[in-house]
Amino acid sequence: MQSLESNALEPTKAELKNASLRTRILRFLPVYGLVLLTGFLIILFSVLLPNTFPTLLNLRAIISDKAIIALLSLGAMIPMAAGRIDLTVGYGIVLWHILAISLQTTFGIPWPIAVAIVLSLGLLTGFLNGLLVEVAKIDSFIATLGTGTVLYALALWHTGGRQMVGALPDSFYAINGTFVFGLPITGFYVLGITVAMWLILEYTPIGRYLYAIGANQRAAQLNGIPTRKFVIGAFMSSGLITAFAGVLLASKLRIGQASVGLEFLLPALVGAFLGSTTIKPGRVNVWGTVVGVAILAVGISGIQQFGGSFWVEPMFNGVTLLIAIGIAGYAQRRKGANK
Repeated sequence: MQSLESNALEPTKAELKNASLRTRILRFLPVYGLVLLTGFLIILFSVLLPNTFPTLLNLRAIISDKAIIALLSLGAMIPMAAGRIDLTVGYGIVLWHILAISLQTTFGIPWPIAVAIVLSLGLLTGFLNGLLVEVAKIDSFIATLGTGTVLYALALWHTGGRQMVGALPDSFYAINGTFVFGLPITGFYVLGITVAMWLILEYTPIGRYLYAIGANQRAAQLNGIPTRKFVIGAFMSSGLITAFAGVLLASKLRIGQASVGLEFLLPALVGAFLGSTTIKPGRVNVWGTVVGVAILAVGISGIQQFGGSFWVEPMFNGVTLLIAIGIAGYAQRRKGANK
């Protein structure tokens, strides 16, 4: 899937050198518009819901609920940087959270080894996706849809349609249930991975190569970039983060069931797509992805506290995805017009 171009549209220093204040604001508005909208929603809901929204309890709930989606969005954006898409972030987490539990309860494997096995399988799945895309030359959407469907089928087969339940050690529950400075530890996982990905993608050759591949793979090849290696590595990184999210989900739910996990696919992709419309519009980026997940979390939390029904969240995610795709398309057209 080569529709995810990787050239950002943020204003250059040359553009802003002699620009008026109004021109500067208009140029920066598309860059930080989503950030400002997130801040506006926080203020709005805090004013309208002063007793429930601006509270530590609500902050904990948002972090706890959306940390896994944030991780999946960050995982999905790595192949996106290389112009690919990975749908196994939604399907894989179904099998990974089941295995994280069943390896302990059914096979008696200690939890650190069980976690290591799940993470290794996530890497292996990413490697397989990379081979299908780069060696077999299958479109990434089709390849990862097929792989994801197989993973989901394996989850159904492994569980037999039943819940995987059993006594798990407290140390395994602590992976998700610990609080640090009064906040869920999952938020710090997201922060740590976000900072690491930001440093790698923005300040190392790996990031520059991935973005170059996403912008024009043929040109990247002609410049000596081993594109196959980096695309496969991008899928493996996505698979590893997805497997880690599956471990966290297992620790949170304490049961494994095949009916849980697929609902994360849409918001994860929405967060990643929204990330390409802010901070560095026209290019998927780490902090933009975090902002994309944040606006989903804030918007859904506020609407639900107003008494929104159970269908509000999927409706909000779907509409936001359409808006994100529309903005991304507009950004691509602007980029083409400016070339």
